Amino acid sequence: MKHLLFTEHMKTADLIHANYRLLFVLPRFGIQLGFGDRSIGEVCRQNGCSVDLFLLVCNLCTFNDFLPDPGALHAFTVDELTAYLRRSHEDYLQHQIPEIRERVLALVGCCEAKNGRVLERFFDDYLREVVRHFEYEEAVVFPYVHSLVAGTGRADEGYSIGQFEENHSNIEEKLGDLKNILIKYLPDLSCGALRNNLLLDLFLLEGDLSKHSLIEDRILVPLVEQLEGERR
Repeated sequence: MKHLLFTEHMKTADLIHANYRLLFVLPRFGIQLGFGDRSIGEVCRQNGCSVDLFLLVCNLCTFNDFLPDPGALHAFTVDELTAYLRRSHEDYLQHQIPEIRERVLALVGCCEAKNGRVLERFFDDYLREVVRHFEYEEAVVFPYVHSLVAGTGRADEGYSIGQFEENHSNIEEKLGDLKNILIKYLPDLSCGALRNNLLLDLFLLEGDLSKHSLIEDRILVPLVEQLEGERR
């Protein structure tokens, strides 16, 4: 599989042709479209982001069986990793999910009142679950990781990244319920195109969130486990 992996010498534009869902990833590294024929390495350096972390994320988001080499986890800083994850949270909460909620409310306006209430309630329950998940990461996980790096935290004093894995709630479950309401149970509507567009947005969000979890499971968790081993 290695011959398929992205490298810093490839043209950045080829990333998008290979996997259009990386359009979600680029802004989280501060990279905007319009980079011409510049290579991945050139674009990353011009935007002040880690080439190694960028390549890891893009490869994880594109190749399902990609596993980072343990040594590659030290090619970037923990600050760079958590900054990327925080910008991902901001993207979900400030852009993707609010835009989807506007589509939900537009569809609610086409429904009978009782169906509209169910649809809106399911979406708002899902949004609360996402917010709780991200707040836990921001308030507990990231500070813990930074305390390990700073040498002020220990892996044997009440918390470990293993607890993060155990409590890594599946925020996709409620999203699946919402999709099923739209696909299976919502009566036929005159605004079917709106329902289809909403479903497409939900499938894209689900895929993007799945890759976000994969980044945490295959980059953040093993990196912190290494740090914990050094601090014990």
